[in-house]
Amino acid sequence: MTPTHTTAGAAPGTAREPAGERADVVVVGGGAAGLGCALVLARARRDVLVLDAGGPRNAAAEHAHGYLTREGIAPAELLRLGREEVTAYGGRVERASVDAVVRLAPDTAAVEPVEPVEPVEPVEDARDRFEVRTVDGRRVRCRALVVCTGLSDELPDVAGLGERWGRDVLHCPYCHGREVADLRVGVLATSPGSFHQARLVRQWCDDVVVLAHGLAVDADEQRRLAVLDVPVEPRRVVALEVEDDALRRARLEDGDVVDLQALFVGPQFRGTDTLLLGLGAATERRGEGSWVVVDAHGRTSVPGLYAAGNVADPAAQVVDAVSAGSRAGVGCNGDLVDADVEAGLERAGRDAGAP
Repeated sequence: MTPTHTTAGAAPGTAREPAGERADVVVVGGGAAGLGCALVLARARRDVLVLDAGGPRNAAAEHAHGYLTREGIAPAELLRLGREEVTAYGGRVERASVDAVVRLAPDTAAVEPVEPVEPVEPVEDARDRFEVRTVDGRRVRCRALVVCTGLSDELPDVAGLGERWGRDVLHCPYCHGREVADLRVGVLATSPGSFHQARLVRQWCDDVVVLAHGLAVDADEQRRLAVLDVPVEPRRVVALEVEDDALRRARLEDGDVVDLQALFVGPQFRGTDTLLLGLGAATERRGEGSWVVVDAHGRTSVPGLYAAGNVADPAAQVVDAVSAGSRAGVGCNGDLVDADVEAGLERAGRDAGAP
């Protein structure tokens, strides 16, 4: 299994702990979803460990929006506060990049890896379902695993686009529309959904242009855009031009330019779901990609395995990710309680039948 880089916020570095470590729950990814989950579990007095590789998806953004009581907060500050809250209740948040997870044979001390990897030692706690392995050799056993590794944004191949990402090249009108209100704004088309995005952007800006970038715009869509006085530029964009550290124009394939002060673009979302897929989690087709299936409490098709945030929901904003993580924490804790009760009933039944 290839290394998995999470979209979590940076956490303080810690010394490697010896093999054989365990926790009730390991959360992979210390972003909004992971910390939201860990907070619930820590308050429920679970031994919860968050392993965070750093490199959050929104690292380039200066502010997060739409989060009640934290409107406009810097993403890094939001995560710092979240880590403080989790650790205040006894949770652990530590820097580590997860390399692989081995699923242990359920409900037995005779451990067999589900996939052909290096053998594991017998479990001390037969309830453990997973062994989490990090790139630096750390191993942690756990009863439940919550994956909050987010997604990656695949941007169109336009020179200069990546360098401006999160600054004046943006993806969400609800996240950034207010901040670019009344500017000259372009919408770079990457799919038919970009035309809907352009109609949304027009709510904040009077001067909007669709850069179709070679994508066909049918007559019905052109009429909708015309109602809002949004013109369509059909030629492909080859580069963005910047002056004084600000976007100024888009250069087209024939050398012409379109003056711009901000650009919205819909990237291709790719779930960072290597761990989930490697453990056998079911997926479903949604839009242009496949995404891990979870229920309302983050349960996947694999017992003891949960997912929350952008790894399962590409449309989730920060506030949605916190909510999903919280619900996964509730589901995970409740399932652990139920499992212990059922195990107790089974033991009681065996004892009652003993001679």
